[in-house]
Amino acid sequence: MIKPHGAEELSPLFVYDTEKHHALNAEAETLPSLLVSSAAAANAVMLGAGYFTPLKGYMNLADSLAVAKDLCTTDGLFWPVPIVNLTKDAQGITAGQRIALRDPNVDGNPVLAIMDVDAVEVVSAEQIDFMAENIFGTLDDKHPGVQTFKAQGNTMLSGPIQVLNFSYFQADFPDTFRTAVEIRNEIAERGWEKVVAFQTRNPMHRAHEELCRMAMEDLGTDGILIHMLLGQLKPGDIPAHVRDASIRKMVEVYFPKNTVMITGYGFDMLYAGPREAVLHALFRQNCGCTHLIVGRDHAGVGDYYGGFDAQTIFDEKVPAGAMDIEIYRADHTAYSKKLDKVVMMRDAPDHSKEDFVLLSGTKVREMLGNGIAPPPEFSRPEVAKILMEYYQIEDAKA
Repeated sequence: MIKPHGAEELSPLFVYDTEKHHALNAEAETLPSLLVSSAAAANAVMLGAGYFTPLKGYMNLADSLAVAKDLCTTDGLFWPVPIVNLTKDAQGITAGQRIALRDPNVDGNPVLAIMDVDAVEVVSAEQIDFMAENIFGTLDDKHPGVQTFKAQGNTMLSGPIQVLNFSYFQADFPDTFRTAVEIRNEIAERGWEKVVAFQTRNPMHRAHEELCRMAMEDLGTDGILIHMLLGQLKPGDIPAHVRDASIRKMVEVYFPKNTVMITGYGFDMLYAGPREAVLHALFRQNCGCTHLIVGRDHAGVGDYYGGFDAQTIFDEKVPAGAMDIEIYRADHTAYSKKLDKVVMMRDAPDHSKEDFVLLSGTKVREMLGNGIAPPPEFSRPEVAKILMEYYQIEDAKA
């Protein structure tokens, strides 16, 4: 199987040893506490689950600035996005302390991890802006990722962590949340060697379904990992439980058995476009995938990124050999009325816009809210039914 990034084997930071786990939970009750941001909590979950191998904890300021600028830590590890614990409230916390990190997303704020604080650094407004602009390609406060990043605070705590739980992800998504360790194990059990990953924060329409098939056929893979984000999203995005139900229905009805793994990971969406696409590739390699589908405006939002910026970053900013995973470059996919099937638009040069079934997100939302299923060329009826029920309940609340 493909090796993890920068390591011979995965290094999950979750404490699996039961005795040690109990002892750390008891110790946590005696330690100073910090209620972390949702972003820092999501980083802890990803570190705990092995997705961020080979990192041992949160980055310090020098590494964060180096990663933002050059996609590389100060000691030469390729990494696309700073993995940080920024806070507004570090009063009384000093380097050399052990502290308990508490979860902002679960009632009662249970201990998420114990941290050995190596450094407590004040980050200047200029440094915050420098990181934000490099990560997101903009400083526009309307960008949801920029908003979230800049709202966390300007004190950076760095150091190794020991993770004690996976926040709300295991409880809320018991059938879907998986660690990188669990995904690797299942890939091995299935006997898959070549695996392509599909990243999603949305329900999958017909074009996404066919794109997965195209990638599997073109690459000759043994299977596909449909890997959905389960964490925080911007307002208006479809919640994870609805997306999960619709994807499961689509796979159950339209894919052959033992060709798809439906899983999810506990991370908040960054909406960082190209940089996030590279992060997506890196942690899919840690899952054991050999390929990642990168389509138009992968991980984008609004008009902040060019249609193929998330593909060209792999040519322009990812050094040769930095990662072993490869990307499958996809164009916009849509149903061709001429050919009576879903195609990539680049493969249909003789088509005009009118030859495709194209619907805007707003139009689809309107139809679903009114109990009208989009055409079957756009959305499978079984998927449309789940989405219609969700939108009709939402509209009734409004």
